[in-house]
Amino acid sequence: MDFHLNHHNNNSSPSSSNSSSTPNPHKPSTPPTSVATTTTDDPMHSWWESISKARSRIQALVNILPSSASDALMTLADSDRPALSLLSSPIAYSAISPSLSSPDSGSGSDPLCQWLYDTFLSSEPHLRLVVLSYLPLLSGLYLTRIHNSSSNSPSAPSLAGFEAVLLAIYATETKSRGGKPVLVTIPDLSQPSIYHTPMKKPGGSVVNESRPSVGVMSAPLEPQNSVKSTKRACIVGVALDCYYKQISQMPSWSKLELCEFAAGWAGQDCPCRREFDDGDKTEINGFSNGLALKDADEIEEVVEEMGKLEIQKDHFALTSSKGARIPLPWELLQPVLRILGHCLLAPLNSQDVKDAASAAVRNLYARASHDLVPQAIIATRSLIQLDKRAKEAANAAAAANASSNPNTPSKVKKPEILLVSK
Repeated sequence: MDFHLNHHNNNSSPSSSNSSSTPNPHKPSTPPTSVATTTTDDPMHSWWESISKARSRIQALVNILPSSASDALMTLADSDRPALSLLSSPIAYSAISPSLSSPDSGSGSDPLCQWLYDTFLSSEPHLRLVVLSYLPLLSGLYLTRIHNSSSNSPSAPSLAGFEAVLLAIYATETKSRGGKPVLVTIPDLSQPSIYHTPMKKPGGSVVNESRPSVGVMSAPLEPQNSVKSTKRACIVGVALDCYYKQISQMPSWSKLELCEFAAGWAGQDCPCRREFDDGDKTEINGFSNGLALKDADEIEEVVEEMGKLEIQKDHFALTSSKGARIPLPWELLQPVLRILGHCLLAPLNSQDVKDAASAAVRNLYARASHDLVPQAIIATRSLIQLDKRAKEAANAAAAANASSNPNTPSKVKKPEILLVSK
């Protein structure tokens, strides 16, 4: 692998250290540790150091991207928070995404992969967020290419650059977990909860409560120096789990990338993906009847418009997927479903992200149904039901708002005639 860290040893020579350690009778022999501590703990110094790192990384990015985006990127470097500006900049995304998606990208000599690798290892939190924001695109391209290219072909592209970035993220998560598994506590539903009176035996002693069972969500991680075929799904899954932990700070385009790749990875476009949407027309008619409009023509217009929206939604589900069908073991599918759950149900997500997540979950349900994977069927089916309930609640709220809106058109009332007796 071409990517490595160059650790420089700045220790001085023995002669210089001996000369500098000569005691001076007019000065104290203890080093001025208080000055060094003050400089290190100074918040202004730390703030300026983080800004300097971000600006140097943006300058390095400008040197490897096309010159058309250099002026806009340098503007980001001059901001008060250059790393966060780079994270949320659509101009940076429009410049980085084509370079990362080019056919010859991902090799060990790819300068953009080298930039992502060095930027993630800079240990600056906001710069790491920038790298994580491109993880859906990078992992999507990597998995699609690695599973759809012949390994025996002499012209098979090298993906060492993609793998180096994934291994850097994996190594960070391995270190943070410290060799321990990720556990989840499952309560015993046969026992009363802490909010109820504990059961007592006839003698007056309290019944011993059984211990809650513990489930293993992720086994302990082992250090990996290369991406082997047997560990590929685990490494990418751990990287996507790191992405999920910071998903609240990820921009919409990053979430949209993962939803579209997940729909393509499922590769299952059969009628069973619409199995739980048979009642859409009934819901639409119920929604239109709940508007309390005065004219039947207005009701028909609303039903027609909702039908158009339904067609557009289904068309989006069929045409917005990226990538191609790949193997989906549970260690890879589990973090993908967590991310899709956030994209589907988080209230601050845009409607495009929610629609893309809805289409991806239905494709994954169809794939799980054909592959007969019970845990994947249960997970995707649950997300579909939650999506339907969220849409029903949104339709009910829209109907209530429309019925109570004073600007709703209605028939013109006839003028009242008052009869006054003389």
